[in-house]
Amino acid sequence: MAANADIGSATTLLEALRDPAAVIDAATRVVAANAAWRALLPAARLEQPLALALRAPDVLDAIARVQQGGAAETVAWSERRPFIHYHEVHIAPVDIAKLGRCVALTLRDLTEIRHTERMRVDFIANASHELRTPLASLLGFVETLQGAARDDAGARERFLGIMGEQARRMKRLIDDLLSLSRIEQNEHRAPQTAVDLAGVARQVTEGLASLAAENRIRLALEAPEALTVTGDRDELVRVVENLIENAIKYSADDDGAERPVEIDLKDIEHRAVLRVRDHGPGISREHLPRLTERFYRVDAGQSRAKGGTGLGLALVKHIVARHRGRLSVDSTPGDGATFTISLPLRENIK
Repeated sequence: MAANADIGSATTLLEALRDPAAVIDAATRVVAANAAWRALLPAARLEQPLALALRAPDVLDAIARVQQGGAAETVAWSERRPFIHYHEVHIAPVDIAKLGRCVALTLRDLTEIRHTERMRVDFIANASHELRTPLASLLGFVETLQGAARDDAGARERFLGIMGEQARRMKRLIDDLLSLSRIEQNEHRAPQTAVDLAGVARQVTEGLASLAAENRIRLALEAPEALTVTGDRDELVRVVENLIENAIKYSADDDGAERPVEIDLKDIEHRAVLRVRDHGPGISREHLPRLTERFYRVDAGQSRAKGGTGLGLALVKHIVARHRGRLSVDSTPGDGATFTISLPLRENIK
């Protein structure tokens, strides 16, 4: 009875914990567990050996060491379900009447922390790489102008033009990085201003008309007189501008033929739905899930040649998320791509 009472007390205590936790007896059986543990390891049933459900030699070895009189330990454990999840497992000795020396296990999920760390490392590496290339180019031309081309007027004019373009590339990248940082800081704050998305679409389409003409693209806009959402006008201009500008740049071809880019804005089920459809080469399916990652490019060389920073769709994703909206991409190789954003209409914001 004493053992049952102690196990009942242990179970009550474990249920108060948010992290998965369990008590393992000297025979490595699970004798108590909380709801979080049962949700994470449904196969680890009470009164059954933990090894039947947890295939983690490092954890099981640490349990054995602590049960044999060792000090508390913390070990790492990861599993794939279907993506890799990382956990920190803390194993500490506990004494329960008539059960002898047991151990208490608590699991801390480190998946999000690891993912954030990986993103930070990748971000720094990618940003450094993107800045290093134009910076190296600038330094090389400066050294050339200070040396061999000091008195060559033709070379000086040509090099200064290239240097200006490289400097503008760095400025675009830094501007996008700052914009992305600012948007992420405010992502939890929903905008409160009324914005006519139809007016934004018309303004951006008119503003990009000259770029479209240069690339032999015909912009076709279909939108109502007005369609009001709650948002930040400057950020929504950035979203529409990025989507239409990408459609212009990546659907242009050298065959001399004019290609359409269709911009369609409608009220669908009380949501403002904007679609930007191009008739370019399209995007292979394996690239679609990663398009909004920072610095991810389907064709890095083409993107840089067209002035892309690799951050445009990441900005779109975060702005749309801040506006409580949705972004989707549909594409078939050889048949163009359609980018769709859906935002709640103003009267439906709660």
